[in-house]
Amino acid sequence: MSFEPRFAIVTGADSGIGRATAVALAEAGMDVGVTWHSDEEGAEETAREVRNLGREAITARLDTTDLDGVGDAVDALADKLGGLDVFVNNAGTGDNGPFLEMPLEDWRHTMAADLDGAFVCIQRAARRMVAAGNGGRIIGVTSVHEHQPRVGSAAYDAAKHGLGGLIKTVALELGQYGITANAVAPGEIATPMTGQTDEDPRGTSRPGIPLGRPGDAREVASVIAFLASPASAYVTGASWVVDGGMLQMGPQAGSHLENDTWRDADSQ
Repeated sequence: MSFEPRFAIVTGADSGIGRATAVALAEAGMDVGVTWHSDEEGAEETAREVRNLGREAITARLDTTDLDGVGDAVDALADKLGGLDVFVNNAGTGDNGPFLEMPLEDWRHTMAADLDGAFVCIQRAARRMVAAGNGGRIIGVTSVHEHQPRVGSAAYDAAKHGLGGLIKTVALELGQYGITANAVAPGEIATPMTGQTDEDPRGTSRPGIPLGRPGDAREVASVIAFLASPASAYVTGASWVVDGGMLQMGPQAGSHLENDTWRDADSQ
């Protein structure tokens, strides 16, 4: 079965990795549905970049904590696009704080936004792909914390572990339909989420990362674009870490800590 992607949806595409991904998919010849939660102008800027590349862009508000409405929002956007070949689940949030002090409300908010909403969106997208019979690509943006935890991030870590597991199961079940499912796990990327909006990461020193700097959102987007392409036809059920080597530093970094400040969630 030949897979020729024409229509993509990227959630949380108003900035950062989501915006870079929408642009990369447009460069690959796809029309793109751009979703936003609170930054409508950011989504419109992404749409302008997509249109400047000669592709169609449609924006829509999507709240992944609205579990009753988020699936319908995906369907409506796909209808406006004219189909759905690639779905990138990028939207998410995080409530940080010490595990012993985390309110259940914060836990549930993060789980709803990062995992429950992702389940609904991915399921709805997958159903459309199966019905169309043309194959498809499902890509979940997780985090290095899909693989390794961080002090003060109990809910976020759990949600990203869960999303990675969901993607693997989806890969097993949907392979028979020519649909692949993969995760992309970014490390520290220069985006609004890390307080580095529009910064060039090449000017920032990170001695604890083998490549010595944070990543650029476009470096993550390029991996997503590959996974969305016909070239990735035999790749499924994997988690693609894009972290400059950060995860390889566990024993090396741990053996060089000189005090216990890492135990303080408030200092993270």
